[in-house]
Amino acid sequence: MSAFVPHRFAHKTVLVTGAGADFGAEIAVRAAEEGADVVVHFRSSKDGAEATAERIRAVGRTAHLVQADLAEGKQIQRMAEEAWARFGRVDVAVNNAAEAAREQLSWRDVTEESVDQVLGVGVKGTLLATHEFGSRMLEQQSGGAIVNIGSTVVSRGSARVPQYAAAKYGVIGVTKSYAQAFAPRVRVNTFAPGFIETESTKRRTDWQNGHRERLIEVTPMGHVPSPGELAGAALFLASPEAGHITGAFLAADGGYNMPGA
Repeated sequence: MSAFVPHRFAHKTVLVTGAGADFGAEIAVRAAEEGADVVVHFRSSKDGAEATAERIRAVGRTAHLVQADLAEGKQIQRMAEEAWARFGRVDVAVNNAAEAAREQLSWRDVTEESVDQVLGVGVKGTLLATHEFGSRMLEQQSGGAIVNIGSTVVSRGSARVPQYAAAKYGVIGVTKSYAQAFAPRVRVNTFAPGFIETESTKRRTDWQNGHRERLIEVTPMGHVPSPGELAGAALFLASPEAGHITGAFLAADGGYNMPGA
């Protein structure tokens, strides 16, 4: 028996960045399953974005692809212009795109180039996208909602990829600042998953050499979810049920970072 899927985004338009693979793709498809037409953003994974679009069309919704480098403000503006020109409005924007430096195995491998890439998309790109999308949503009669994808890495930091932890700390600052600026017409929240078993994660050397099993042992829920398992939770923050939630940080990590007494 398939799980019940609510219809929270009927007659809405949802934009998802980084929707060519992994978590972004699953959020985009879940939004379509819940009734939305979807703007599918990608930077370089056009084939992946096309695959996401096909899945969206398979459930009877419209998909519109747009390419942009989110480290460049002018490209973010162009993406927004395309989205609003195509659909006339965007009700929900999910800023999911991020550079994760997955191939890096230690802080000793940090390079200035990697810092620029990770912070350029994760902080600068998220800030400029939130600014651009939210400013346009303020002009809409129905307002809108923005979900910035963070991470529970902010609870512990990361000795492996400190630049990624820094970027996700920055996402919290972006969220809280624009939640204040845009209230009450546009809500801005952070959804923070813990470890997700994406295709990219599965290719990591440490994941293949026992890290997954060690993580499961210390996670109260005893499970590492797939991207599809968390897509609906991420979209909750953009749904009518979350109508009085803004500036929040919602963690979904199976209790891994549960605070002590």
